[in-house]
Amino acid sequence: MTRWTTSNIPSQHGRTAVVTGTGGLGLADALALAHAGARVIVAGRNAAKGADAVRRIHSEAPRADIRFEMLDLADLASVAAFAERLREDQECLDLLVNNAGVMVPPRRQVTADGFELQFGTNYLGHFALTAHLLPLLRKGKQARVVSVSSIVAARGAIDFDDLDAQQRYRPMAVYAQSKIACLIFAFELQRRSDAAGWGIASIAAHPGVARTDLLHNGPGRGSVQGRIRSFLPFLFQPVERGALPTLFAATSAQARPGGYYGPDGLAEVRGYPTVAKVPPLALDAATATRLWEVSEALAGVTFEQAIGASAPLRHTGETASSPAA
Repeated sequence: MTRWTTSNIPSQHGRTAVVTGTGGLGLADALALAHAGARVIVAGRNAAKGADAVRRIHSEAPRADIRFEMLDLADLASVAAFAERLREDQECLDLLVNNAGVMVPPRRQVTADGFELQFGTNYLGHFALTAHLLPLLRKGKQARVVSVSSIVAARGAIDFDDLDAQQRYRPMAVYAQSKIACLIFAFELQRRSDAAGWGIASIAAHPGVARTDLLHNGPGRGSVQGRIRSFLPFLFQPVERGALPTLFAATSAQARPGGYYGPDGLAEVRGYPTVAKVPPLALDAATATRLWEVSEALAGVTFEQAIGASAPLRHTGETASSPAA
């Protein structure tokens, strides 16, 4: 694979994209897609950061068709409300980039629905968002869903007996679980799209080790990880480079449905997009089926329900009382 960059992005005119996350990789994704002509909706939970992202993109791409929409992935009611607004406002959706996330908060925190924050935000919120947006995606032109995983997914395990980390909270292990879950979801979504004829390409990507604010916003600037991020920036590749695998998955004709892409450098830490190594767990069909079924119960929405809905789905506020299965 040649050194693919944003200059290789084909025209995105006539396509509508949703990108979750207002800074870091999400901002880089949105800017590149807007430059390529896409109509971009940046979705996040902080209105001030969202407005700033739109201003920054307009400053670099004055003709960009871009707007911000409120979306809190740590609140399933917010996820459903966001999807409902889009269903009322958009005829179709061509691209969904499931990017936003939180990373290794030092103490266990929970979402509005009581789920552990990393699992609930990074994975379950995006699972629910994809389900709610499925009707719009099915109407899209060669629609794609890109799920952003992580290099640490290779160390992840799905602890079905303690998905919520109530028994033991280890920040990095829980983060790795959330990211292997995103990868498992990406592959299972492709299987189900193929089997049911949804016509959606599900593709995964990871950024390697990028110079984002996740470590500053998670464990904090004073943590070991935060100090490494602050004082050893050369260990991290620029955000714009880290965004390339996601953008490749989102736009390139070479990106195959059910594929996984990351940097081509040593250990996939940095570099240009290439096929990434898939952790064996991500290919385990039994784990994927179980995780999908548990996730539908926890999120309170099924993909079949979304397809069959004649009106926008509303989250009822009722979810499974326990993530154990």
